Amino acid sequence: MTGRYGRRRSVPGMRSVAGQFFLLQVAIVVLLVAAAVAALVLQSRADSEREARSRSVAVAEAFASSPGIEAALRSPNPTAVLQPLAERARKLSGVDFVVVMNRAGIRYTHPLPDRIGKKFVGNLEPALNGGIVVERVTGTIGPLVQAVVPVIGRDGTVVGLVSAGITIERVGGVVEQQFPLLFGSAAGILLLTTAGTALVSRRLRRQTHGLGPTEMTRMYEHHDAVLHAVREGVLIIDGDGRLLLANDEARRLLGLPTDVLEGRLPTELGLDPVTTELLASGRTVTDEVVPVGERLLAVNQRSTDRDGGPPGSVTTLRDTTELRALTGRADVARRRLNLLYEAGAEIGTTLDVVRTCEELAEFARAHFADFATVDVAEAVLRGEEPTAAGMDAEWRRIAFSGIREDTPLHPVDSVIRFLPTTPLGTGLRRGKAVLDPDLAAFSGWQQQDPARARQLVEDGFHSVIAIPLRARGAILGVTLFWRTAQSEPFEDEDLSVAEELVARAAVNIDNARRYTREHNLAVTLQRSLLPHGVPEQSAIDVAYRYLPAQVGLGGVGGDWFDIIPLPGARVALVVGDVVGHGLHAAATMGRLRTAIHNFSTLDLPPGELLWHLDELVAQIDQDETADSADGGVTGATCLYAIYDPVSGRCTMARAGHLKPVIVDPDGTSEFADVPGGPPLGLGGLPFETLETLLPENSRLVLYTNGLVEDRHRDIDEGLALLRRTVAEHADRTPEETCEAVLRTLVPERARDDIALLVGRTRRLDAADVVQLHVPSDPSSVSRVRAEVSRKLAEWGLAEQAFTTELILSELVTNAIRYATGPIGVRLLRDRSLICEVSDHSSTSPHLRQAATTDEGGRGLFLVAQFADRWGTRYTDHGKVIWAEQPLPAAPPPSSPAAP
Repeated sequence: MTGRYGRRRSVPGMRSVAGQFFLLQVAIVVLLVAAAVAALVLQSRADSEREARSRSVAVAEAFASSPGIEAALRSPNPTAVLQPLAERARKLSGVDFVVVMNRAGIRYTHPLPDRIGKKFVGNLEPALNGGIVVERVTGTIGPLVQAVVPVIGRDGTVVGLVSAGITIERVGGVVEQQFPLLFGSAAGILLLTTAGTALVSRRLRRQTHGLGPTEMTRMYEHHDAVLHAVREGVLIIDGDGRLLLANDEARRLLGLPTDVLEGRLPTELGLDPVTTELLASGRTVTDEVVPVGERLLAVNQRSTDRDGGPPGSVTTLRDTTELRALTGRADVARRRLNLLYEAGAEIGTTLDVVRTCEELAEFARAHFADFATVDVAEAVLRGEEPTAAGMDAEWRRIAFSGIREDTPLHPVDSVIRFLPTTPLGTGLRRGKAVLDPDLAAFSGWQQQDPARARQLVEDGFHSVIAIPLRARGAILGVTLFWRTAQSEPFEDEDLSVAEELVARAAVNIDNARRYTREHNLAVTLQRSLLPHGVPEQSAIDVAYRYLPAQVGLGGVGGDWFDIIPLPGARVALVVGDVVGHGLHAAATMGRLRTAIHNFSTLDLPPGELLWHLDELVAQIDQDETADSADGGVTGATCLYAIYDPVSGRCTMARAGHLKPVIVDPDGTSEFADVPGGPPLGLGGLPFETLETLLPENSRLVLYTNGLVEDRHRDIDEGLALLRRTVAEHADRTPEETCEAVLRTLVPERARDDIALLVGRTRRLDAADVVQLHVPSDPSSVSRVRAEVSRKLAEWGLAEQAFTTELILSELVTNAIRYATGPIGVRLLRDRSLICEVSDHSSTSPHLRQAATTDEGGRGLFLVAQFADRWGTRYTDHGKVIWAEQPLPAAPPPSSPAAP
C-alpha cells in the first residue's frame, strides 16, 4: 500500500499515527526490557568474579596476618601446625582452598593431603616482592580465582606465601538463583508497559480522528509563523532545484532582497559561488562554515526525499560570527581562571618568604614565561616592613627559574638597584607594571646595565614584563618575566594575567613576611628568657643546645632548660616544655623559669617544687581563661633534678615529661625510672621523687619531646635512637655528646623546639669535706672552733678562721639552745667556703634588727654581715642552716726573671 509521494505504508492496517505510535512504543519497550535483562545477566557474572576476587584476597590476607604464622613457618614442621588451621579457615570462609607455602612455592597445606610438598601452580614473583597477586585460572575443580599474598616477618622481609581460591561457580550460584524472579519481573514490566502504551495510543487515535480542513489550515499557519520567527535561516529547494521557501532569517543572513520570489534557481539569487554551488548541489553537509560577506555561517543541508518524502533539500543557516567571538573570549577567561586557580594551589604552600618566591618563579616558568626572577627588599627577608620603595630600594634576588641555567641574568643572591631613569625604575617608583615587548629596540631599559643588556638580546631574550610585588600598600619587591626565541613576545593581554598572578602571590609573600616577623620576635623573646651561659659550679660538667623550630613549620615553642647552683655545692638541672607555639608560649616559659628560680632559692625537694609550680600554672590558666575568649589551657611539662657532688646522689621528679637518660662511666645507658606525674596545670596530685646514686663521670641527659618526636619516626624509635647515641663512646665530653645527638636525631627542618642538656657528674674530693657531730652541750662549741681552725690552716685558709669561727659559734649555739636531736657541722671547700649546721628541728630562724636594750637577737645578724650568702633548707629529718664565704683569690703566677 502506498501513500502520498509514493511512500509505502510500513504496517498494513495501521493507517493512523496512533497505530504507528503504538507499534513503535511496544518495540522500544521490548528492546529496553531485553537490554536490561542482558545487562543484569552480564552484571551478575561480573559481580561473581569480583566477589571471588575480594573473598580470595580477604581470606589470604587474614590468614597471612594471623598471629603466630611467622613462628609456624620457621618451625621444624610447618605442615603439622598450619594444616589444621588452614582447613578450618577454608571451611569457615567458604573458599575452596587455603594453601600456605614457602618462598620457593612448596605447599605446606592443601585440602588434598597428597598435594602437600608439591610446587604451587601460579605467579608468585609479585608476592615475593611484597605485592598481591590475583589471577583467574582453570583448575581441576573448574574456573576459579586465586590470590597470593606475602607473609611479612618482623624484620620486614617476606618469610612465606599464602594463597586462597574459590570457584566462580560457587559465588555465582547465589546470583543465578535470583534469575527466575528477575525474568518474572521483566515479563510483568513488559506486560504492564504494553498495556499502558495501548491505552495511550487509543486515546491519541481518538483525539486526532476528527481533524478537519479548518484545523489543518490553522496548524499550518502557526507552523509558518514559527518558521519565520526563529533565529535560524531556513531554505527549502524542490526537486527541480528551485527555491520553495526562504524565511526572514535566511534573507537577512544571505543579504537577499525582500522581493525575492520563490521559484528561482540558486544561481539567480546573486550569492557567492561557494554558497550557490552548495545550495544547487543538494549534498548533505553538517555544520560546514561558509563565509558570506562579513559573516561566518554554519550550514546544515539534508535531502527531503529520504524514507519516501518529496524530492528536494532543506538548508539551515546559523550565524557563528558573534558566537565565535564570545567563545574565544570565554576560552581566554577560562584559561586565565584555570591559571590563577592552579597558582593559588601551588604558590604559598609554606609560610617561608624565600620558598614562596621560589614557587612563584617556578610556576611562572612552567605556565607563563621562559624565565622568571623574584627580587625582594632586605627588610622583607627579615620580616620587617619595607622602608624604601621604587628607585630608592635595593633588591636581593632570591628566586630564579628558567628553561636553562646559563643566562646573562643576575644570579640568585645578587643585590640589584634599578636606576630611576629606566622604565622599570620609573614603574617601580609609581608601583606600576612595565611591559617591553621588543627588547632589541633598546628603548631605555638597557641603561641599567648596557653590557648585560646586549648579552640578553644576543641570547634570544626579546620581551619582558616587570610587576611590583604590592601588598597592603607597600612594595615588597619586583617580579620579572622573560620570554626568549622559543616563545611569542608578551602582549597587553599577558600583562593583565601577570598582574593578577603577582597580586595573588604578593599576598602570600606578605603573609610569610608577617609570620617571619612574629617568629623572629618570638625567637628573640625566647632567647632573652633562656640562659645565656653556664653558671659557675663544680658539681657537674654541663653542655646544652637549644634549637627553635624552623620558620614556616612549627613556630617557636615554649621549650626551656636551666642550670641552677644550689647551696652545699649542689646543682639543679631543669628541662621543660610549654604547650603551644608563638609569643604566648615563650612568655609563659619565661614566667615558669622565673618561678623555678624563685622556688629553688627556698631549696625545696624536686617533688615539692613541682607541686608549687603546678599550682602556679593552674592560676595562670585561670587568669588567661577569664581574660580571653578562647579560654585556652596553658599546660606544661617539666623535669627537675638535683645533684649533690658530696654524696653523688641525684634526686629527680617529673611532671608529664619524658624520662631522662643515665649513662654510666662504662657506657651502659638506661632511662631513669622517675615516677610519672601529670603535666603542670592539672592540679590535685602529688609528684613522686626518685633518688639514685650516680658514680663519678656518669652522664645525665635531659631533653624535650622535639628531639625524639618526628612525623616520619615513631617516638619509641626516637627514644631508642637517643639511648644508643648517648651510649656510644663513653669518653665523650658533654659538648661532643650534644653534637652527636643533634647530628643523629634532628632533621634538617625541625618542626618543634628542641632543648638538650647533657651533664657529666663530678665528685667533691673527700679532703675538701669536714663533718663533725656536736653534742648538745655549750662547752662543745669551743672544740668545734678549734677543729675548724685546724682544718682551715691545713687548707691554707687561716685568714678565714676568725670569720668562720664566729659564724659557726653563732649557728651551733642557736642549734644547742633552740633545736632538738643530734647536731651536725659540715665544712666544704669548693668555689666558696661553705659552713653548714644541721639539726632535727623544723623551726626556721628569722633575721631581725635587735634593739639596743636587747640581750639577744644579734647572732643571725652577725652571720648575715660576715657571710656572702646564708639560708635554710629543710630535709626529711629537720633543717640545715648554711653560710658561704668567698675564698681568697689565688696569687698571680710570678713572671720569669729577666736574663
